[in-house]
Amino acid sequence: ESIWALLFPFGIIAGLRMGMFTPSEAGAVAVVYCLIVGSFIYKELKWEYAWPIMKETIYGTSSVVLIIVAASFFGYYLNWERIPQQITSAMLDFTRDPYMMLMLINVLLLILGMFLEGGAALIILAPLLVPVVTKLGVDPVHFGIICIVNIMIGGLTPPFGSMMFTVCAITDTPLGDFFKEVWPFIVALLITLLIVTYVPGLVMFLPNL
Repeated sequence: ESIWALLFPFGIIAGLRMGMFTPSEAGAVAVVYCLIVGSFIYKELKWEYAWPIMKETIYGTSSVVLIIVAASFFGYYLNWERIPQQITSAMLDFTRDPYMMLMLINVLLLILGMFLEGGAALIILAPLLVPVVTKLGVDPVHFGIICIVNIMIGGLTPPFGSMMFTVCAITDTPLGDFFKEVWPFIVALLITLLIVTYVPGLVMFLPNL
């Protein structure tokens, strides 16, 4: 009975992997699939549910978009004041050891990830940090994975984690309850981050093929 619902995530992933649609288009495909399955197969999706669904979508989306707008504005301010450039120069003056530099970058990205939206953080910091790490012999692909993991963890942490607000808005969960439950997962992600950072062979195995 549940096969149609269970096919949903596999269909989305398969469509992405086969190049049938982009991630943005996958959202529209998901909506159409759910409308068809909910209306004509399970027959539990009624027209009277349309407005509550739209209202919940607007509430959930607008709260996240406001956070992204604020974080992007803050990112422009940082760039205007050349704060990332100053931080990068200070880091190079502090150490030339690649392992210590990666640890400093991890701390920097984790802290900034709490305040900046992921896309804004990558746009601002990646072009500044890549020349630094390549000078120290770090592979750009390896460093890219490190950045992504850091930004992901930052998106789950207060005070402005965009993924945190998305989850709380969709599930109608208070932020306090989210904080209590998410910490074990954040600890596991931090351990994963250390492994990704200091075991480059694990990250570079597939690209090196």
